[in-house]
Amino acid sequence: MSKLGEVLVRVRPEVREQHPYKVGVPTGDISVKLNQNESPFDLPEALKDAVFAGWKEIAFNRYPSEQPYDLAELIASNVGWDPEGIIIGNGSNELTYSLGLTFIATRTSVVLPRPMFSFYERVVHIFGGEVIPVAPLQSLGFDTEGILTAIKKTGPSMVVITSPNNPTGLVVPLAELRTIADATAGLVLIDEAYIEFADEPSMLTLLSHYPNVILLRTFSKAFGLAGSRLGYLIGHPALMGEIMKIRPPFMIDRFTASVTKLLLDHSQLIQDRLELIRSSTKGLIDALKEIEGMRVLAGQANFVTFRPPSDGQKLFSALAERGVLVRNMSGYPELRGFLRVSAGAPAENRRFLKALTDAML
Repeated sequence: MSKLGEVLVRVRPEVREQHPYKVGVPTGDISVKLNQNESPFDLPEALKDAVFAGWKEIAFNRYPSEQPYDLAELIASNVGWDPEGIIIGNGSNELTYSLGLTFIATRTSVVLPRPMFSFYERVVHIFGGEVIPVAPLQSLGFDTEGILTAIKKTGPSMVVITSPNNPTGLVVPLAELRTIADATAGLVLIDEAYIEFADEPSMLTLLSHYPNVILLRTFSKAFGLAGSRLGYLIGHPALMGEIMKIRPPFMIDRFTASVTKLLLDHSQLIQDRLELIRSSTKGLIDALKEIEGMRVLAGQANFVTFRPPSDGQKLFSALAERGVLVRNMSGYPELRGFLRVSAGAPAENRRFLKALTDAML
């Protein structure tokens, strides 16, 4: 066996079985990008100028704080929580790895209702855990009774709920989240990446009564900082203290911290943009529902998942040929034939709907 072969066989089998996470992008001239649930709004020029002006004063040769406690205090003030119960990470995906490292070991049971952001299943497998899948309802919403049955049978270390759910945009009512949290002695992770777009209230309103619940949030969606990479956990300080034991230092660079602090000081800008994105999403839902034979999942996120009456893969390709990139959801068995479109700026939405109409003729 070669030296390369000898070292490759020492890679953990749980890792060897995985594939790199990639977002497939068709070749060609894509002028309207609506495939990754990004905000259509960049940081305003004036705020960029303010960020870069402050950046000039930062010493590049010095480490940032081991953990960004000042930013944690600002976020805690913003959401109304104890700063000791906030952990900040380099995006929500990185924090998911931290939770896996803390709670998942070989043969650990993790309940994952379907369909759900595929990254969670990936993390469970990488840490050697056992995925306990729960099939969705006919509506494609999560089956709460099925989740409760899975909890009773397996006594999982973790239950993951994404609400609003990516990839469907559907929400789990607060009363059902409470029922799930009451039913398990393990961790309930509620991914609230899209909570700012939802009408259903956040579990944060009841979090003080549920020390086994952690909320996961991001600045990538409503705040429009997908390129900056910052997410955070909200939970009981004692639980956060255990997770902090495995957190590497210096995960958040000064630039990311400074951008986030500045944006948190402009809450009205964020609120105005949220209203525009909500309106944009509703407009897409209404327009898609007008198309005969179209199945539309009217969720509460910044995207719309839909199944056209024609072949979804062909429509995906036809839209790409017209310069419009959406997401093909057929990688999820429950969503074969479905596509997902992010809410864009008005001109982008018009381009998408025109391309969709032309492609379906």
